Amino acid sequence: MSLPESARLLADLVAIPSPTGQEEAAARMLSDSLPRFGWNGSHLDGAGNVVATRGAGDNELVLMGHIDTVLGGPKVVIGEDVIQGRGSVDAKGPCCAMAVAGGAVSIPSDWRVTFVAAVGEEVDSRGSRFRMPLHSPAACVIGEPTGSDGVALSYRGRAFFSFTAEDGGLHRSGSPGPMTDVVVATASLVEITKNMTGYTTAVVEMAGQEAGTRYGRIDVDLRIPIGAAEDDVNVMLAETAAAFGVKLNVIEYVPPYGVPKTDNVIRAFRNAIRDVGMKPRVLAKQGTCDFNVLSPWGCPMGAYGPGDSKYDHSANEQIPVAEFLRGVEVLRLALPRIMGE
Repeated sequence: MSLPESARLLADLVAIPSPTGQEEAAARMLSDSLPRFGWNGSHLDGAGNVVATRGAGDNELVLMGHIDTVLGGPKVVIGEDVIQGRGSVDAKGPCCAMAVAGGAVSIPSDWRVTFVAAVGEEVDSRGSRFRMPLHSPAACVIGEPTGSDGVALSYRGRAFFSFTAEDGGLHRSGSPGPMTDVVVATASLVEITKNMTGYTTAVVEMAGQEAGTRYGRIDVDLRIPIGAAEDDVNVMLAETAAAFGVKLNVIEYVPPYGVPKTDNVIRAFRNAIRDVGMKPRVLAKQGTCDFNVLSPWGCPMGAYGPGDSKYDHSANEQIPVAEFLRGVEVLRLALPRIMGE
């Protein structure tokens, strides 16, 4: 089977399972491969991220992908036209496209490029959080599937929290009990947010016990739109908990984040997409990713990557080889623009 070297990199990486927490084998394979594509100093950092560099200027462009995947997925099938397997879209495809293009473009003397294939993005973004204090970039590209003709300028935030309750073991005839309390509180929040534009609420995990000391717990993922204030979200959660006599534990809050269409990174990708003969799509994404986590950098930022996001986390995740190669070409044209060439 004949695949271009760049697509072979993706095929080889997809063939190595790397669910969150088990990324090392895939990370080492990618790190060992990067020098072939023009990168220097490729290594695994203290968190297990793959890190490689090019150039020595003061202005840094960070290319931040992620190498971990969710569990499951289809059997790995490598064809000349399609690469199928977990991570082919989310997000080994975008990650490999950045690695190939970033290793090929010329770098102005006043710039340097850092490539990161981060671990842990699908759970807690531990890889990007580890890198955040180590960089003060002039620009950043996040590797996420937008389609080769799309670039994302915003992602919703999330509040990950739990409702919990317990009692000393009352009888159900006198008290429905903690499990009922947390279920009703969660159901109320689902109804409240159903009528709020841009909010969605999903139950992640449930646990409880009826015998002896009774308790109940529901973990919830609340997605939050651009423009929502953290204080307002916290008040809504606290008032719901109080209304149903349950406890609230906010485990993680990730703010929604977006940049304007005039952002330098967004503009560079829009022009690059036009240059390869496609009409650019500017996307407001409904998920949450390292784009949000790294928002404190405050630099020009956009998310880009080949692959159709409808295959994210799906049982038939796959990417056409032609789509992947188009993404590499768009990146080859966009990155120099970001660096001012």
